[in-house]
This record gives sequence, structure tokens and C-alpha cells, in this order.
Amino acid sequence: MRRAAGSIMKYPGINRMENYKKFIKEVLIDEKHLQNRIAELGKAISHDYKDSDDLLLICILRGAIMFLSDLSRQITVPHAMDFMAISSYGSGNRHSSGVVRINMDLTTNIYGKDVLIVEDIIDSGNTLAYVLELLSTRKPKSLHICTLLDKFERREVDIPVRYTGYKIPNKFVFGYGLDLDEIYRNLPFIGVVDLEKYDN
Repeated sequence: MRRAAGSIMKYPGINRMENYKKFIKEVLIDEKHLQNRIAELGKAISHDYKDSDDLLLICILRGAIMFLSDLSRQITVPHAMDFMAISSYGSGNRHSSGVVRINMDLTTNIYGKDVLIVEDIIDSGNTLAYVLELLSTRKPKSLHICTLLDKFERREVDIPVRYTGYKIPNKFVFGYGLDLDEIYRNLPFIGVVDLEKYDN
């Protein structure tokens, strides 16, 4: 689910909104390729749900908000949106603690709906496994996952992912909704953090 939420206090300089170029190691996925792939995902989703009259996209906050916004515009099937906020990372950690907390639940009754969870990144899969189990008890008509990034090397739980933007290596990524200590979400590409430069 989320993949990085280090403590801001650990990096005092981050409060000055320092230029991301000081910390970036490489651009993993540029803006053009991102948008082209999102268009492809939107086309596939539109095809698969063409007969649905009750499609609901559930965005996992906060990282997936930019992905949801762009993906939604590529889906031709009428659909609603709702949001969940979930945490599974301890302060200062870059890997999931395995403890899942629902910070904000849905406001929509998903009973009988075609539900598509929109996620920014999946690593261990523990958080999404919990979300799937929780939402399945609410009896949706269907329940599937669309993730922009899949950090498959870190998978600990086998979960069914119907739509994947990119499978990526086990690198600390940021940009396009993914934060670096809660900033740089606004970058239009996916970058890799140079941890040696950032930690220093």
C-alpha cells in the first residue's frame, strides 16, 4: 500500500521544500509513459465494465489521488468515487509494520456494486489483503484491484490484482502521488530516491 512515510523531524531540511533534484537517483517512469499507460488501463477497465451500471472506484488515500484523477478521465463507463484512508507504516519506517488502521472509511454502501480499488503501489500486500477482506464482508457484486505500481519482489501475501500499471523493482520511489516525507506528491513522474543523499 503506502511505501514511505518517514518522520519529517528526522530531516529538518525537508521543511524548506528543498529541490527534489538533490535527492533523485533516476526517473523510473516519465510523465509521457505514465499517461500512456493510464490511458491503456482506462481502456481495459472501460471494456471490462461496459455492462456495469453501478461501478464504484475506491481511492486509497493519499497516494492514489493523482492516479485516480487521471484514470477516471480515461474510463468511459459512468462511475462513482469514494475514498478510504489506511495506514500500515510506523513513524520513520519505510516498510510496512503489518499493523493496519482504517483512518477514514467509505461513506458509500457498496452492497451489490462493482467495486474497483485504485491504489498507488503494492508491496507486501498485507494492507490490501486486509482491505479486501473487510470490503468483501459488505457484499459488493464484484471486487477488484487496480494499482499503478507493483513492487512484486516484496510480496508476502498473494492477492489478486486485476490491473497493473507497472511492475517495479524494490526501490524507494516518489512522485505522482507518492510522497517523500509528505511532499513531492505533485511531481508528474515516478522517481527513485537516492537514500545516501537524502539521509545525509
